[in-house]
Amino acid sequence: MMERAESGQKLYTRMRLWEFPDQYVIEPTDGSCGSSLAVNKADGSMSLIDEVPECSSIRVPKIRIIFGVIGMLKLVAGSYLIVITDRECVGSYLGHPIYKATSLKIFPCDQSVKNSNAEQTEFSGLLNVAERTSGLYFSYDSNLTLSAQRLHDLGDESKLLPLWRQAEPRFLWNNYILEALIDNKLDPYLLPVVQGSFQNFQAAIGKEIVDVTLIARRCTRRNGTRMWRRGADSDGYVANFVETEQIVQMNGFTSSFVQVRGSIPFIWEQVVDLTYKPKFEIVRPEEAPRVAERHFLDLRKKYGSILAVNLVNKHGGEGRLSEKFANAMHRVIGDDLRYLHFDFHKICGHVHFEHLSILYDQIVDFLEKNGYLLLNEKGEKMKEQTGVVRTNCIDCLDRTNVTQSMIGRRMLEIQLRRIGVFGAEETISSHPNFDESYKILWANHGDEISIQYSGTPALKGDFVRFGQRSIQGILNDGWNSLARYYLNNFSDGTKQDSIDLLQGHYIVSVSRETTPPSHTGGLESVAYFPVALALVLIGFYLALMSLRQVRYDLRHLLFSVMWASLSVALGAFVKANGRIFCKRPRLNKPRS
Repeated sequence: MMERAESGQKLYTRMRLWEFPDQYVIEPTDGSCGSSLAVNKADGSMSLIDEVPECSSIRVPKIRIIFGVIGMLKLVAGSYLIVITDRECVGSYLGHPIYKATSLKIFPCDQSVKNSNAEQTEFSGLLNVAERTSGLYFSYDSNLTLSAQRLHDLGDESKLLPLWRQAEPRFLWNNYILEALIDNKLDPYLLPVVQGSFQNFQAAIGKEIVDVTLIARRCTRRNGTRMWRRGADSDGYVANFVETEQIVQMNGFTSSFVQVRGSIPFIWEQVVDLTYKPKFEIVRPEEAPRVAERHFLDLRKKYGSILAVNLVNKHGGEGRLSEKFANAMHRVIGDDLRYLHFDFHKICGHVHFEHLSILYDQIVDFLEKNGYLLLNEKGEKMKEQTGVVRTNCIDCLDRTNVTQSMIGRRMLEIQLRRIGVFGAEETISSHPNFDESYKILWANHGDEISIQYSGTPALKGDFVRFGQRSIQGILNDGWNSLARYYLNNFSDGTKQDSIDLLQGHYIVSVSRETTPPSHTGGLESVAYFPVALALVLIGFYLALMSLRQVRYDLRHLLFSVMWASLSVALGAFVKANGRIFCKRPRLNKPRS
């Protein structure tokens, strides 16, 4: 089994947080002999102390147990301490326990409250949203940000560094808010956190026990919500970029296979405007080849050879994006970069996902050539992965997850044959219990990634979970699609602001204008969809009531037409100006 070398200083796994009138004190209670951490409430400054101050008989401090310090966010009026107040052990990664943060708590310094103004009040509201961040995972002993192959390839000196210094910055969710702790050299408190998914199961195949783990690592470079983070930025970083690693362990062998997903890599957007499916807009189309080139250059440096599989429709609005993607790829394709378009909806429809075997036949040569990581009982590398499949659809959620689960299944069968668990013709389907657990593994994986980006579980999840489409699954997809519509239009703007604030994409500084970021002028300052909808409904109600009185007085016909006309006019106005009636991000404002 692969082990991580012990770092110079262990992380504290359990702490007691004391809330005094003038400071917070975090005391290790896991048997460690380290110093306690004092955080001044007045200015957020931090220092190590040997003992917890004595309690005053007048005011007893509040005490709570915490399981990690995520970081410190500094705003103009003060600082906010962010900690993990509850956790759940969800499995192990290469022999080390993995935890999911099930509850976060943000503690403001007193100055943050006393100096509150309109801007600070809004930021506090965004931090309340941040407390509900989902899919955060961590380990006190192992580096979750690195794949098994990259972890194995770390030099001996790197393995002795604290976990935060070993971490891959693009997958370190709390990279920005750890800066204050790093500056104060608080290594035992510096807990690296990954956003994504961690799924694990063990199952018997004959007399052998096979351990399968599925990890998702979400990139923080262009993190955000479904409609407010599309495409790429000018540096080539794409929205919803997720590295997925499938690990199988048995009889001392460890084998790993990595895939990635990410939005179509040029600058495009789909700004919500109350329509069910807003139009795709390609921004600065002349830059598409350059942005795509930057994106794939970065991927090749990190993963080696790349096979880009594009699953979007060939026609319609998606077709325009697909054509632009293909044209951009023609300029960057080389020996270590291939591009393949597979029209998922045309070939598989909504129920015939078994047709993905057509795609597999087109990529099997790449998979066989670039392989997977295989370590023997001594931890020696017998085989390594030299390239990855990069899959995308529009959201990189539903079609992508179905496709990646198919590729993962085929590769796991190859790995199990190589280790000697499977015979030449044996498949996962030959073992019903293992097959069921494996389907659930990928379905939960897809749901968790989808919830972080879109707010709902993945569509088409019934096929991944049960191996076939069902009426109930199609109905669930319909409900989740409606939920996505609501969240995209009326909720995700605030969530996007919360993400931008917490991850340093919007940095609050004294030099910024004092005008609250939510302050807007003109029509947008009064546009509020619930009120507009209520007025439309009231107008139609009054029109109907007037129409019922026509038989007594013909003048009511005029009133009925007037109310109906006003309602139609208001409805048309709202539709024509849909963007300003949606809940838009206020910090990094989108184009109008």
